[in-house]
Amino acid sequence: MSILIKNARIVSPGSKLNGTQKDILIKNGRIEKISNKISDKSAKMISSENLYVSPGWMDIGTCGAEPGFEFRETFSSLSKSAASGGFTSIAVFPNTNPPVDNKSSVQFIQNNTRDEVVDFYPIGAISKNCKGEEITEMIDMATHGAIAFSDGKKSLQSNGVLLRALQYAKSTGRIIINHPDDHSLSNGNNIHEGEISTSLGLKASPSLSEILTTERDILMAEYAESMILLHNLSCKESVDKLLKLKSSFVASSVSYLNLCKTDDSLADFNVNYKTNPPLRSEKDRKALIKGINQGAINIICSNHVPLEEEAKKLEFVYADLGATGLQTCFPALIEFANDIELEKLVECLSVNPRKLMGLDEIVIKSGEPVNLTLFDTNSPWTYNEQNNLSKSKNSPFFGHQFNSKIVGIINGKKSRFN
Repeated sequence: MSILIKNARIVSPGSKLNGTQKDILIKNGRIEKISNKISDKSAKMISSENLYVSPGWMDIGTCGAEPGFEFRETFSSLSKSAASGGFTSIAVFPNTNPPVDNKSSVQFIQNNTRDEVVDFYPIGAISKNCKGEEITEMIDMATHGAIAFSDGKKSLQSNGVLLRALQYAKSTGRIIINHPDDHSLSNGNNIHEGEISTSLGLKASPSLSEILTTERDILMAEYAESMILLHNLSCKESVDKLLKLKSSFVASSVSYLNLCKTDDSLADFNVNYKTNPPLRSEKDRKALIKGINQGAINIICSNHVPLEEEAKKLEFVYADLGATGLQTCFPALIEFANDIELEKLVECLSVNPRKLMGLDEIVIKSGEPVNLTLFDTNSPWTYNEQNNLSKSKNSPFFGHQFNSKIVGIINGKKSRFN
């Protein structure tokens, strides 16, 4: 099938075409032609009033649920949610049942997602059963396709395990992904320690739990001379540390929700804003945006954690941590984090994630394989349970009208349009 994208503004940092408005003709999974005006009556035409096109986006640390938790999410529903949110690739965390802690589990994901419109990249577990104790066969998993290593939503507490993991990962050319969080201090990450937690009378997570672990992870990576991604940072002090840091062994990411919202959102005990990391203060939110704009934070993630209703419809302190995020990540960023330029957003959603994962750069050029995200920055729509494509409903944005919309994705010979 041929696809003709009409009058789209190209957002591709570093490209000669960046900022230009073009027609793009796609045939047989490749870009056939880019020009000011193209006519092809046999092609499926894609147009929108404020249409943009960028290299396809990649989400790092997406929480799937298959195998073991198919009532939360299946490969199919995860792919549809990701595509609807503009992502052409997702690197999925290993926190399934059983966990992705051996080559067979890596191959299970690969074999069962080949036909999906979105590319799935398995992240192998660092420790067996993600318990943070015994190291997995990391080299074996890397050989069979694990793109990186992490215990996912479970932050590594053992210094020894982290150091050995960094050393093994270095030998495979893969990176370690860890969310810095000292469990002995974070009190279950119910809520950020601040005025809101005090007024609600809740046990809270101080920024210190992240600050100390961030410093540890940086020291470990530099000692091992091995790459680490500090995943989903949330506080000002972590950003301040990174702004001063000159290390080729440290990268960092942030959840889109921490760029968009603060702990004020929890004042009415909305459990769908109860996430890990917790939403922190406005001071922290502004510091995270500064970190993005100044290059201290490299990647923005959806922090997609699908959960069944029974895990969320509980008293606040007992509700599980997490919210879905794939479909709302980009429109929320445009609305609530508008201090970040569009080109920087694309850099953090596409260019940097792929580079860090060792994937080929996506080039918008005639003759190149096609991997594109299309979006409109002025096309109002309301997110609701009818257009929610996740099997789970734990989103804080149901009923919210966004002004920016994902038009669709094109990934090789596959495509999906909203």
